[in-house]
Amino acid sequence: TLATVLMLPLPILTLTPVSPSHSSTPHFPAFALHCKITPMKIAKTTFDYAKYAENCVKCAKCVPTCTIHRVSRDETTSPRGFIHLLSCVQNGSLKLDKQAKKIFESCFLCTHCVSVCPSKVPTDLMIEQARAEIKAQLGMAFYKKAIFFILKRRGLMNLLARLGFVFKVCGFAEEKNGMRARFSMPMIKKDRLLPSLKSRSFLETYPERIDFDGERQVAIFIGCFANYVYTSVGDSLLYILKRLKINAFIPKDQLCCGAPSYFTGDLETTKWLIKYNIEYFELFIDTVEAVLVPEATCSSMIIHDWLRVLEGEPQWQERARKIIAKVVIASKWLHKETDLLKLLPENEGEKLVVTYHDPCHAKQTQGVFKEPRALIGKGYTLREMENADQCCGFGGLTIQSDRFELAQMAGREKSAMIIATGADIVSAECSACRLQLGNALFERHSDMDFAHPLELAAQQLKNAAEQLKNTADAGARNG
Repeated sequence: TLATVLMLPLPILTLTPVSPSHSSTPHFPAFALHCKITPMKIAKTTFDYAKYAENCVKCAKCVPTCTIHRVSRDETTSPRGFIHLLSCVQNGSLKLDKQAKKIFESCFLCTHCVSVCPSKVPTDLMIEQARAEIKAQLGMAFYKKAIFFILKRRGLMNLLARLGFVFKVCGFAEEKNGMRARFSMPMIKKDRLLPSLKSRSFLETYPERIDFDGERQVAIFIGCFANYVYTSVGDSLLYILKRLKINAFIPKDQLCCGAPSYFTGDLETTKWLIKYNIEYFELFIDTVEAVLVPEATCSSMIIHDWLRVLEGEPQWQERARKIIAKVVIASKWLHKETDLLKLLPENEGEKLVVTYHDPCHAKQTQGVFKEPRALIGKGYTLREMENADQCCGFGGLTIQSDRFELAQMAGREKSAMIIATGADIVSAECSACRLQLGNALFERHSDMDFAHPLELAAQQLKNAAEQLKNTADAGARNG
């Protein structure tokens, strides 16, 4: 049965380049996947919970920034409450039972508490470790096992995405900014807005290598959401690269970055995905200038969390560092390393108003917040919302499924700030935020559009190109 299959340890995939004569492209070798059973060791990062509980001075600076405490004002689920409970776990006065599981799974892992903590207590990392310990003791829900099983198999993901596209009319009604559930389903409540599935994924749409007549070349790590539902993000990135004459390499066998499983406590799946991607990316990393990731969560996971997961395995960490050195969130690289800002035209007419939401995994963990605003500001009126960096409330797989009521509460607060700006468009460089805010705005009966900063930048370039064409056509007619 599938349940039995999901309980079996999966092999690590060793990727070996085949002969260039069998290459799927004239520039890069095809990749043959050879499976071998390798013991999956999980290095345990041991935090001294009691030590950090002592370091916490109970100043409460973290409390007003905490997403879960804002929506559920219980000291138990404040950062300092989490820290105290973890120290109780260590001294044996609290068991990691189902009640403790519910408490520790209520954290959104937004990292705001870490940013303001004067003692730099790593509350997020401690909770991530606690979730791994809970998973080891209590196991994991069947649906999560199924999701992580699928994440390891690109072919299966593609098949399920196509089936979802074909049969989505059975369970969903199309709306302006997505599709609404007609009835309650497992993990999905009735009337919840979800992104519409596409007939073809981003990775299936384009060839592996695209030559834009340039001397520079970058790879694209697209992310699961942008690959299957928000495909216009990748389309926009490619259009921008075309205008910049920067060649694109799209690694067709890339898999999930590991964020969903990591934040759920499934270190086995996370490490499997990380090692798979490292071995795969090693085959072409020396041929590209950078690996662009148009997603805050994916880029943050690779840059900041891969090395943590690989603690205790120095050889793998060293291999990971070589990959990580070239990974960058797309807006930062385009802003810093290209002439995109010069290429973007100033809109001299009436501008649409855009308000920008700072994803936690962009501003808090990567310090990226000025760059997307700079790309937007050339052609749109940028109007800041109150607390632009307040967490939208996505929170990860568990929050979006088992504790969706918490996501709704956080989303209502954030969507009110967005609507108050009177903007035409809300933007963020994160598809998880897009999914969460799309539903939050839908619940408030707002039809405000959501656009990724790359989509906005690409649209500016397209509008300018169209104006030039129209001017040239008019001149030709008049001539």
